[in-house]
Amino acid sequence: MKAIGYTQSLPISESLSLVDIELPQPTASGRDLLVKIMSIAVNPVDCKIRQNVNPANDEYKVLGWDAVGEVVATGELVSQFKPGDKVFYAGDLNRQGSNAEFQLVDERIVGNKPKSLSDSEAAALPLTAITAWELLFERLAITKQNPETKEKSSDVILIVGAAGGVGSILVQLASSLTGATVIGTASRESSAKWVKSLGADFVIDHSKPLQAQIEQLNIGQVTHVASLTHTDSYLDSYVELLAPMGKIALIDDPKSVDITKLKPKCLSLHWEFMFTRSMFNVKDMIEQHYLLNNISALIDQGIIQTTFGKNLGTINAENLRAAHKEIESGKSIGKIVLEGF
Repeated sequence: MKAIGYTQSLPISESLSLVDIELPQPTASGRDLLVKIMSIAVNPVDCKIRQNVNPANDEYKVLGWDAVGEVVATGELVSQFKPGDKVFYAGDLNRQGSNAEFQLVDERIVGNKPKSLSDSEAAALPLTAITAWELLFERLAITKQNPETKEKSSDVILIVGAAGGVGSILVQLASSLTGATVIGTASRESSAKWVKSLGADFVIDHSKPLQAQIEQLNIGQVTHVASLTHTDSYLDSYVELLAPMGKIALIDDPKSVDITKLKPKCLSLHWEFMFTRSMFNVKDMIEQHYLLNNISALIDQGIIQTTFGKNLGTINAENLRAAHKEIESGKSIGKIVLEGF
């Protein structure tokens, strides 16, 4: 089967940083699905791993943690899917990725593709949607409500970096499925408009002091913070603006966090990492299956929308290198996808 991989960590400007290769087609067993890949999305994690992880024994490592495809075979223990099903998922860091014609993936982390979206539109969703959902409802433990009957609560959630991939889904989930007042941050006029259009009640500028801007809103203290970027730069601000017993959840990788600052207000800190369930084969791994099906239903009901940005063409090394370059530039808007071989 066709695939794209690498044997050594190289700058994306190097032609060998990602190369077209041929690999044996895998066989499904146990709870695995064999999925024929239709479309993929590229995430910052792809770049981080390519830059920092050298494959062992000169073997090719295949990246890719967002995919849409068709189930073509199932292991003997599979109970949720059958051949012919269209699926979407974000995969498992411990296994070969979706930058290949076929991929094995555990059915417990796979959902049914939204019927109302194209393959590329759906491929943009899994990783960021799982991250946003787990952060909001599991790490921050904000009460999930029915979108038709939800009631306003006393929760006030601040989403820092709300215009990014995870933030764009998180704003939608918080505004449509909780009673919280949603404050998003954005530093450019275009991104502020985007965050507002996704359902944020208020948008403030994260390049300016946060506390003064929030006080001007006259909505009370923030109870929850979703810190999606530069947590180490904002931690002191979070401690200042959060109500006692407030919660902070983060997804980035700050070099150091002085948690003693959280003690006076009894603040709690939570890390969200969507690969934990699959990485450690936890007992409730199937929760990601249910989660993705919930996202699929919300999409098909028109309650949330995809964050698809652009399609860079077919899945090959040249186009993947272009996608990595764009993500590493920090200037990409929306999710970058590739489709077909």
